[in-house]
Amino acid sequence: MARGVGLLVAAAGVLARRVALLVTLLAVVFAAVAFLPGDAAAASLERGAGAAAIAARRAQLGLDRPLVERFARWMGGLVTGDMGVTARGQPISSLVWGALPNTLRMGALALLLTVVAALALGCWAALRPGGPVDRALGLGATVTLALPEFVVGSLLVLVFALWLGLLPAVASVGSGGGLPARAVVLPVLAIAIPQIGWNTRLVRAALAEQARLPHVDAAVLDGLPRGRLLVRHLLPGALPAVATSVVASVGLVLGGTVVSETVFNIPGLGAVLTQAVTDRDAPLVAGVVAVTGALIMVLLVLADGVRAWATWGTR
Repeated sequence: MARGVGLLVAAAGVLARRVALLVTLLAVVFAAVAFLPGDAAAASLERGAGAAAIAARRAQLGLDRPLVERFARWMGGLVTGDMGVTARGQPISSLVWGALPNTLRMGALALLLTVVAALALGCWAALRPGGPVDRALGLGATVTLALPEFVVGSLLVLVFALWLGLLPAVASVGSGGGLPARAVVLPVLAIAIPQIGWNTRLVRAALAEQARLPHVDAAVLDGLPRGRLLVRHLLPGALPAVATSVVASVGLVLGGTVVSETVFNIPGLGAVLTQAVTDRDAPLVAGVVAVTGALIMVLLVLADGVRAWATWGTR
């Protein structure tokens, strides 16, 4: 009972800090867009609009009010679920929630690939510690971890789309509004490859830590085969650390998905965010950041809970 209450109190404190961080981030994003050259009034009008038309549009959008007041009004609406309208008159909520399924679908596929590949590669390396496979996978994981998603995506397009012609360079929406399976292969790989590198290293490190425990040494001396040693002794003890790593990676996967969507022209939150920055539409940019930030915040709190539970379980 005390353990559960302690976890709830800790989770509430972490959640409160992350909410404060998200509000601060939204304020910074709002201000950053406001200080970009140009504004939403000119971007939402036809090219060549006169000064009077731009001034009227600025007044209509509230851009003639102080920045702090505009942000406070937008935050007041956000608390009630109303993110306002874009500079072009479209409801922000419908744009964001309409684009979110594609982003979540891409992120889920990339996360699944990350988990399967990282577990397989980490276990493969752990079977022969210090061997050629272990060293090669360690080097490969370090290299892929250092590459951002847009670089990985560009390399994948160069090889598989331009040189080999096996997969499309950009996605095209099908007649039913969905994305063909071939169109998501390269974007999912671009998201997953850096995360596979990171999680492979963590899986390998967690297995190595378990391998140093006394009961594992005893199992080795008893002649237990490597495969059974891995399944019966190493993986069960390493799973809490692996689970924490995977949950913490969800936020990075979601952020990488937004980047990958922009590279591969996928109609998700990345496309919405790109258009919002082009239009200097601070409420729309903040709306995208609010939704993705809230998802990442919840998942990070979950990761903290998993880590706390695993830590308390070892006491």
